[in-house]
Amino acid sequence: MLNVHLVPHTHDDVGWLKTLDEYYYGSKSEIQRAGVQYILDSVVEELLHDPNKRFIYVETAFFWKWWSEQHDHKRHQVKQLVNAGRLEFIGGAWAMNDEATTNYQSTIDQFTWGFRKLNDTFGDCGRPKIGWQIDPFGHSRELASMMAQFGFDGLLFGRLDYQDKANRLLHKQAEMIWHGSPTNLGSSADLFTSVLFNTYSPPPSFCFDLLCNDEPIVDDKKSPKYNAEERVQTFLKYVEKQRSSYDSNNILITMGDDFNFQSANSWYKNLDKLIRLVNEKQSNGSKINLLYSTPSCYVKSVNEDNLSLTTKDDDFFPYASDPNSFWTGYFTSRPTIKYFERKGNNFLQVCKQLYALTDLGPEDRGDLNALRSAMGVLQHHDAITGTEKQLVAFDYARILSEGIAQCELVVDAALRKIITQKKAAKDGESKLDDQFQTVTCPLLNISQCATTEDNKAFVVTVYNPLSKPVTHYVRLPVKDNLNYTVLCPMGKKQVTQLIPISDGVKRIPGRASKAGYELVFRAKNLPPLGFRSYYVSQNAKTDEDSAFAATQDNYVLGEKTVLGNHMSLSLTVDENGALSAASFGDRSVSLKQDIYYYAGAVGDNREFKNRSSGAYIFRPTGAEPILLSDNTKGSVKQYKGPIVEEVQIIYSDWVSQTIRKYEDEQYAEVNWVIGPIPIYDNIGKEIIVRYDTDIKSDKVFYTDSNGREMLKRVRDFRPTWQLQLTEKISGNYYPVTSKITIKDDKNQFSVLTDRAQGGSSLKDGQIELMVHRRLLHDDAFGVGEALNETAFGGIGLVAAGTHYLTLGLPSAEKFLAQRKLMDSWIFLTPTPNITFDQWQKSYKMEYSGLKGTVPSNVKILTLEPWKGRSLLIRLENIFENGEDELYSKEANVNLQDLFSAFKVVSAEETTLGANLLLKDLQRLKWKSQSNYIEKQGLSDQQTLTDFNVTLKPMQIRTFIVEVERV
Repeated sequence: MLNVHLVPHTHDDVGWLKTLDEYYYGSKSEIQRAGVQYILDSVVEELLHDPNKRFIYVETAFFWKWWSEQHDHKRHQVKQLVNAGRLEFIGGAWAMNDEATTNYQSTIDQFTWGFRKLNDTFGDCGRPKIGWQIDPFGHSRELASMMAQFGFDGLLFGRLDYQDKANRLLHKQAEMIWHGSPTNLGSSADLFTSVLFNTYSPPPSFCFDLLCNDEPIVDDKKSPKYNAEERVQTFLKYVEKQRSSYDSNNILITMGDDFNFQSANSWYKNLDKLIRLVNEKQSNGSKINLLYSTPSCYVKSVNEDNLSLTTKDDDFFPYASDPNSFWTGYFTSRPTIKYFERKGNNFLQVCKQLYALTDLGPEDRGDLNALRSAMGVLQHHDAITGTEKQLVAFDYARILSEGIAQCELVVDAALRKIITQKKAAKDGESKLDDQFQTVTCPLLNISQCATTEDNKAFVVTVYNPLSKPVTHYVRLPVKDNLNYTVLCPMGKKQVTQLIPISDGVKRIPGRASKAGYELVFRAKNLPPLGFRSYYVSQNAKTDEDSAFAATQDNYVLGEKTVLGNHMSLSLTVDENGALSAASFGDRSVSLKQDIYYYAGAVGDNREFKNRSSGAYIFRPTGAEPILLSDNTKGSVKQYKGPIVEEVQIIYSDWVSQTIRKYEDEQYAEVNWVIGPIPIYDNIGKEIIVRYDTDIKSDKVFYTDSNGREMLKRVRDFRPTWQLQLTEKISGNYYPVTSKITIKDDKNQFSVLTDRAQGGSSLKDGQIELMVHRRLLHDDAFGVGEALNETAFGGIGLVAAGTHYLTLGLPSAEKFLAQRKLMDSWIFLTPTPNITFDQWQKSYKMEYSGLKGTVPSNVKILTLEPWKGRSLLIRLENIFENGEDELYSKEANVNLQDLFSAFKVVSAEETTLGANLLLKDLQRLKWKSQSNYIEKQGLSDQQTLTDFNVTLKPMQIRTFIVEVERV
């Protein structure tokens, strides 16, 4: 028999054309008739009436909103449905995340949060076993690796390049074993992967939802509308067509679509008829068997067919839906919300760590959970991607802002608990505890902070969330070119520097700051999982040890300058203020950097060739971009000092940048400020920053997969089919979540980003990254409006960001990427009436959450409160096999005496998502056609003895630990 698995489902975007709440409650039907609360109400009622019916649900952000409104009787009924396998949770994350622009840490977190809620409520029967990524626009190898480590038996998805899909269906290769980490984790990262035949929609003319116009099945032969036999034959033809593309005796047909099943009865009534009518034909020799099913039942059935499957080692980027529609624009769309999400992840890690280290009580759990949930929402494939309507983007920003504000309460309570532990030397000074407060300044990226601008004295507490000491360069906006003293915890004056804020930053619309300068000092060797506090005061008179005002060299056109020295990365800036060379030790490359724009294509979208560039699609007109960074029209200012040297360049009234090099650092910064992008010429513009070198890259470049393993890219080439490429520029764009690299036998040049961006190497020796987009036409893929972001009264949005340039050792790039992902966080405390001596005597100014050491190639990826008094800990080996001679090796960590605030007394290892003990994991085993050598698998990971943890390259190990507080 051919078993046809009918999978009733709904795809509920966690925001897109409407906000999360509008989708849940069914508001604004004129935009989209969609109400998730009605879907869940309706489906549950139908399942309760018939034990044969099945349904899957995916987006747990919506489910928990609904669950919180249900009475106990209804909850008990739902638990029975879950226990019976009739309501099954698939995927299980907070949202169906994008795979191009998300970072692995945020992805793991949002799956963990979804798993946790399901596990707490439904136990083992609520544990998802299948990945279900039906709508994201391309698929990453790193997510496949993570899903395997979650313990999933398979992944089903809907979208892949139209040429790839046609080729796979033709050769019956739509199902495969995807090697998620072929050179590092081996079989533990292997994942059965199936491409859905019809994306995630039902067969044509077989949508039985209220949102559809298809005819119902009429099986009353007396009715003039009788159509049962014709409908059955049409369906069977479709089944045969799909069957011809798959090897198994099982095929899966999705029965549902966007926000379907608001009236589940109309779906199930017709599916009941279809199943009965088709299966009745078995009595006449038919070999077709229809059944209600779920993805996990389907995957298990395919596994039992014992097929030998093809394998895949690369990823599914970029995604094209037709010859002129490459979905590579969203890699950059809405760059400011992409940056905001990355900072949200940074702060969430700080918040979770401080909660765990200080043993805050359950009263603070809700504040932490608010940010956990907000970050989960932001991972959605129409959130961080920038493919939502403008009003929805504003709502995402609101959700994340409120989540951060809630976690600020947690952090303030935690820091207060640590910092005020020190007893006052005098009774009168104990009252200082009442004055302690922490303030964060979220707009430091545009040099705005009222606390540092309006106070003559304040304490800067710099928290380091990494598990090894780091040096952080603190930059604080101040009003005037006055003298400042910065004192470390020992009372020693720190070297400081004052630098005028760039005019390009000062003129950013909406910037409400009186600051004209930035006070810069070096917070050196910050304690791991800890902080150091610095007392900053404005001096009444000149002091030879106070702030060092940067010397300004009025830049003379026609002269070159060098930033940095030969011992670290140094940059040569030419007579126009543009980069011309870079060197590191005995390595050197020519290096030219400019800013360009592509004009976005405009069309009516009725034919492939008339596709417009839009929120999803990158489609430039012309073969070459247009230069924006013409220095002869602008101004150049250069500043040098003991901490940092920088060149500030103004190209026009909407394009500027600062090239910056810190003393002794092995990287340089290019800080770009783009916008408001002008549209007076009615031309949409897609802005790129391009780096040209003399590296002989031979068509090859490398991009990261969600911030972890690097993938090889070859221009105009795909590893698994013969590529026919119409769009030569956008068809070579790939997601750059954190790094893009070119190299040859002599040099390796990399650009690290502070957010996800689209990037490529369109010519040898060249790297380009798209940093901002403003377009005037929709690309007709559903969002229904142009990507024309404005702010502050209709002014075009300004994006400010940073590229980090490296030339040299892979290890330096890896450590830099980790520093920027989990950057040191700055907390401020105004001290108008407290002297340094009073503060030092009363408050703790230095703290580390670690007392043991962690090897340099290991990171504490996760430290957070778990259930009861237990904690969740993840350890990660951040290096790949063969990546670095010194660090690409096994590492050992002893958990028991690692932390200063507590001692680990027991530890149980779990799967990556922390919802199953590793010893209880049983995944389906598959046969493949490759001669793939199995490396480490989950089954052969080491047992934990004496709390010693061994980590192989790229391995992440997860533990739930019980602790004794010190």
